[in-house]
Amino acid sequence: MYQGKTLKLTGLDDGVVELTFDLEGESVNKFSRQTVIELEQALDQLASDDAVTGLILTSAKPALMVGADITEFQSFFAAGEQAVRDYLAQNNRNFCRLEDLPFPVVIAISGYALGGGMELCLACDYRIATDDAKIGLPETTLGIIPGWGGTVRLPRLVGVDTAAEWIASGRQWDAKAALKAGAVDAIVVADQLRAAALHTVAECLAGRFDYQARRQQKTAPLRHNHVEATMSFETAKNVVAAQAGRHYPAPVAAIDVMREAAGESRDKALEIEARTFAQLATTPVAQALVGIFINDQLLGKKAKAWQKLDDQGVKRAAVLGAGIMGGGIAYQSAYKGVPIKMKDIAQKGLDQGLGEANRLLCKRVDKGKMTARAMGEALNRIEPTLGYDGFDQVDMVVEAVVENAKVKRSVLAETEDKVTEHTVLASNTSTISITSLAEALKRPENFCGMHFFNPVHAMPLVEVIRGEQTSDHAIARTVSYASALGKKPVVVNDCPGFLVNRVLFPYFAGFAMLVRDGVDYEHIDRVMERWGWPMGPAYLLDVVGLDTAVHAEQVMADAYPGRLARDYTSCTELLFDAGRLGQKSGGGFYDYEDDKKGRPQKKTSQQAREILGEMANESVTDEEILARMMVPMVTELVRCLDEAVVETPAEADMAMVYGTGFPPFRGGPLRWVDSLGPAELKAMAEPWASLSPLYQLPPSLVERARTNTLFYTAPEQGGAK
Repeated sequence: MYQGKTLKLTGLDDGVVELTFDLEGESVNKFSRQTVIELEQALDQLASDDAVTGLILTSAKPALMVGADITEFQSFFAAGEQAVRDYLAQNNRNFCRLEDLPFPVVIAISGYALGGGMELCLACDYRIATDDAKIGLPETTLGIIPGWGGTVRLPRLVGVDTAAEWIASGRQWDAKAALKAGAVDAIVVADQLRAAALHTVAECLAGRFDYQARRQQKTAPLRHNHVEATMSFETAKNVVAAQAGRHYPAPVAAIDVMREAAGESRDKALEIEARTFAQLATTPVAQALVGIFINDQLLGKKAKAWQKLDDQGVKRAAVLGAGIMGGGIAYQSAYKGVPIKMKDIAQKGLDQGLGEANRLLCKRVDKGKMTARAMGEALNRIEPTLGYDGFDQVDMVVEAVVENAKVKRSVLAETEDKVTEHTVLASNTSTISITSLAEALKRPENFCGMHFFNPVHAMPLVEVIRGEQTSDHAIARTVSYASALGKKPVVVNDCPGFLVNRVLFPYFAGFAMLVRDGVDYEHIDRVMERWGWPMGPAYLLDVVGLDTAVHAEQVMADAYPGRLARDYTSCTELLFDAGRLGQKSGGGFYDYEDDKKGRPQKKTSQQAREILGEMANESVTDEEILARMMVPMVTELVRCLDEAVVETPAEADMAMVYGTGFPPFRGGPLRWVDSLGPAELKAMAEPWASLSPLYQLPPSLVERARTNTLFYTAPEQGGAK
């Protein structure tokens, strides 16, 4: 009946028609502009055929629909509010036409139905899902709200409270939760899905299912009296506002839209939704969060490209050093299904590593995210050992011993003799040159860096560091292992500090100079946290560990003396010299006490304040604090890009978001510069140029400021101009 590049119509028996989504050349279906156009054409065909008695919607792919094609977002977001509303209107007309067809419409949900895919489902009369299906409206995680009727149809279908939770959280929900909520009508096994959809149409045609009543419920005003609705929306708004925070307006906006549209019919409610969607879509927050999504897709594509170069992958691994870091790596590997040997030179170390893995697994069981049986199976994948037995059967070894070059060289050389010539060795060093560590090895081509961030289970980034002699094979194997562990690998070239620490320590240097100049570190923390950081620099240093920070500061100062050498004793050194190591010792910049759940809570430390001396300089404004903190970070990241330490702006930004907690709603340091304009960043830096070379922009950034050249000119490719 109709054949397009994204969908087709096929006539079945008794006047029933099947609309099948099958996007050419892609592994998943997406609601691209082409899909919207072809759906309109298919609806024209259906409307012109009086013989049609019912419609089922299916997918030729494992998943029904992963949502809108987000790579198209930024171009029409940038075109302004009216362009956004025009974009929304075309598919809203489609969905309303689908909902108003003069016969029953049933959709078969296989795999995923997310965003626009779920909104398509909501426009149908009945929804049948497979037992492994996942549905959800993730738009708020992109800084927007559902725009094709999600805020209109979902609350009318499942109620205000459930709709508010689903839309504001942006979470995915499994089939059981969807059935309980009333978002789907039945669950079947996959091989019965199409038959169940056809059966539901037959029941409607036989008069046993009242599909017209379903439509009336979705197109009429909400069935709440004014008092009930006001209470529900106000309660939801207060909860959502507390969870989302002031930098993420979309979740609260979604509640406001549902409240404003509660007393309206479908078409008027859709207009209210579209207006707010367009307002949000044109904000810097939406641009940044959509950019994060697209950049993350780029990381995934690059990782897959590397994985294709390593057909074998990692079937068995090993970690050297069984402390907190080694135990964390062992846990992550075992939890993700990759058996791992955990070697240490002392039983005490093994006990500590196993204890760490056991603690993390127990937390999953306690939270209901894992069964006790699955925990036991995971623990069985960790093989503690004091020797090298079986190391000739592992594909990958991660060295995580003490941060000392001599010790690492010795351990790596010893290990190389115990593994095969194809085994890849990687060091978890955070500061020591991979090229220099490779000097101890007979096969330096099989060696690279694999820098995890602490805590391993929580931090998504893994830096994969290429030394001068590292082969593509070693990089591919390491990227494969990082991906198998559920991490986000970013490949960088060797230099002191690699990428993240090289960029983070100039930020800490800006902080140290502010404290030196008498600015209260607790005030600095508050300024940076209000700007969006999950924790201010003093708190972050406490979490990193002041001993670790002092060591890394020295490494970085030796490597980049022009920018990072100091002629004063930093606040970090003063506290370290006084025996305050941060959270691990119960005190650094702050004092720490565990709460009832065993989580360390910070409080003001009089001892730390006495050690650091008077901090009463209130002449530095909050804007100046921000400039003095952020300019060193941005300029160093640009130097890394200029020196090809990292390949693209997208990878540079994502490394900072995933590795340091840089505020996602700002999109990464380079996208933040784009939002400011390079000339504005130059103006932020100039007043401090005589303070330190850290505030002197590299030539490429000066040129960008002169020509107003942005880092992102093709955001969907993560490209740079």
